Amino acid sequence: MLAIQVPLVGINELKKILMEKRFINKKYKISSENSYGYIPINIKKEKIAEFPLKDIENELNNKLINNKIINHEKNKKSQAEKIAIEIIEKDLEKLKKSPKSISEHLKGKLNSEEIEDLKKSFDIIGDVVILEIPENLEKYKAMIGKATLNFTKRKAIFMKKSAIKGITRTREIKHVAGEEISETIHKEHGVRLKLDLKDVYFSPRLATERLRVAEQVHSNELILDMFAGVGPFPILIAKNKTVKIFAVDINPSAIEYMKENIYLNKLKGEIIPILGDINEVAKESFGKKGLKFDRIIMNLPGTSFEFLDLAISLIKNNGILHYYEFSDGYSQATQRIEKIANDYGMISKVLASRKVKSSSPGTWHIVVDVKLVKKDEIQ
Repeated sequence: MLAIQVPLVGINELKKILMEKRFINKKYKISSENSYGYIPINIKKEKIAEFPLKDIENELNNKLINNKIINHEKNKKSQAEKIAIEIIEKDLEKLKKSPKSISEHLKGKLNSEEIEDLKKSFDIIGDVVILEIPENLEKYKAMIGKATLNFTKRKAIFMKKSAIKGITRTREIKHVAGEEISETIHKEHGVRLKLDLKDVYFSPRLATERLRVAEQVHSNELILDMFAGVGPFPILIAKNKTVKIFAVDINPSAIEYMKENIYLNKLKGEIIPILGDINEVAKESFGKKGLKFDRIIMNLPGTSFEFLDLAISLIKNNGILHYYEFSDGYSQATQRIEKIANDYGMISKVLASRKVKSSSPGTWHIVVDVKLVKKDEIQ
């Protein structure tokens, strides 16, 4: 096949030039031999005369000179330090085309209808992958697991065996491929989160939402995360902000992992993990101390509405509430907040609302950001 031969000193710059001009043949590997590199190009032999080789050579030398990769003074008597390129025939190794999805890995193993039934979305959490396999395809779970292992290059593949359930918000998962490990360290936005997927709930799909909230926080805020889990919201916030965060969860495993995560990450702020029911914690720890918060995070979309009264009772004047629920829109959430805020003599001002992720057909995991202001301060 046809390739451009170039001295190795110029191979990287030439590769950039050829990529910009879309001349590289991506079906073959770039190779090197002795002091030369060989870049495959996508032209036919009969079109070599039309190929702008000299223009590319001049552009290459100009870039090498400007980047001081080669020396060539303007008044130099000799052109010897400029490098030359030429088109030659060269045997190059073909690139192996990797499947771009689990479905491609399974092509020829499952029929098109079965592949369509297979949920193409999956969660990667550290070294662990959680799959959702339809009941009619469970007999192929080993094959699907192996395909997922090959595609994701992770260590362990599990499948969901139940929905999120119970007050500790956990789900049953079953090992299908790779190592049988459910404890892992997940990385997002520069923080590390250690967890065991059999013992705690965690969604990597909320990474963008966690960053969005963290970026709104100001230094010296007093924050409450009412359903903190292993601490993804608090850890990300405290990493870069000098804040104090009370992080509450009813799951003992979640609190233990949160404590580990505090030590795993270098934090500017302070996180206080508290094990218990938020109603009891608020009564015993916050109520007796008269604590009020600048910001409260309520990411328990299934039942968060049951705790709205408590949250608004704990918010400072001009405090921010990040309220999450499952809904087909925002009106239900805003009306709930408005009604309870009114009972506390406060006005709710919606700052933002967005769909965090799809929950089920027609239903979304939504968030509404609200500022709560005392009525007597409204002009």
